[in-house]
Amino acid sequence: MVWQEEGKYPNVIIEILSDTTAKIDREEKKQIYQDTFRTPDYFWFDPVSLEFQGFTLIRGRYQPIEPNEQGWLWSESLGLYLGIHETKLRYFSADGQLILTPEEASIEAENRANEAENRANQEREKAKKLAAKLRELGINPDDI
Repeated sequence: MVWQEEGKYPNVIIEILSDTTAKIDREEKKQIYQDTFRTPDYFWFDPVSLEFQGFTLIRGRYQPIEPNEQGWLWSESLGLYLGIHETKLRYFSADGQLILTPEEASIEAENRANEAENRANQEREKAKKLAAKLRELGINPDDI
């Protein structure tokens, strides 16, 4: 929505290809993004065939982005790699870490909280057992 961005075109465009749009995305839109939008990074991804390509604007012309050894493509604009992970297009950090979706991050945070709670419960149980043993030996643990 360029009009809401005060005439600023996007720095990155990612097209999801389909049978009905693929030809237009690869040809007409690519030309528009190159010549009119001057979008620095343009990618397309077909979720069925897993076709994935990216282009970066160099001297006014789109040049293919060379994949790294994992097959990921670097976006200078994003400072991230884009690549296929478990048949989905995903982002990866410069050091190769998968960028979690908000849902995945929420689940991971919940798992960490549960693990911390379990450790705390284990420590409480251990402290109770130690206190009981000390009482058995005639030592009041509250006096220690």
